[in-house]
Amino acid sequence: MPRLHALELLPDAAGDESVRRDWQALHDAGLPSQLDHRGTTNGPHLTLVTAPALGPDDDERALALLAPLLPVEVRVAGVALLGGSRVTVARLVDVPDEVVRAVLDLRREVDDTQHPGWLPHVTLGRRIPRADVPAALAVLGHADVVLRLDTLRRWDPDASVVRTLAGSTPPAPR
Repeated sequence: MPRLHALELLPDAAGDESVRRDWQALHDAGLPSQLDHRGTTNGPHLTLVTAPALGPDDDERALALLAPLLPVEVRVAGVALLGGSRVTVARLVDVPDEVVRAVLDLRREVDDTQHPGWLPHVTLGRRIPRADVPAALAVLGHADVVLRLDTLRRWDPDASVVRTLAGSTPPAPR
């Protein structure tokens, strides 16, 4: 499977901390958590598009479409389970219509996107055994959270480079 390039939105420091609390809750319960991912680029984010390659035109298009909309407040609500016998647990994100339109416009122009459509979510844990889903739901709770997304970034796995395209400098990985 090729490593995928990505364009992402990042939360401000308060939002970053909010998502990391969920990561910590899963970790403390002995469940797989994004906290366990030690990659230097790992941090709370909302993926806009992934593809085997993204070019400078894609970066420019993302800047033109999304930078004018930042910062934007989104509501993180509900929990989604993605996958089969082992699932990804994620919080769904309610995104304002103008951001949805901008993301769909961006995705329409990117070649070879990895998923049709767009399901806005923040990943909390991957490869959680389906039998452990009740425990994961119990530790995550049910409160909705408002995140302020203020940074657009680009991940290039081929060069191992993360570049801030717009907004503030993201918090350092822990």
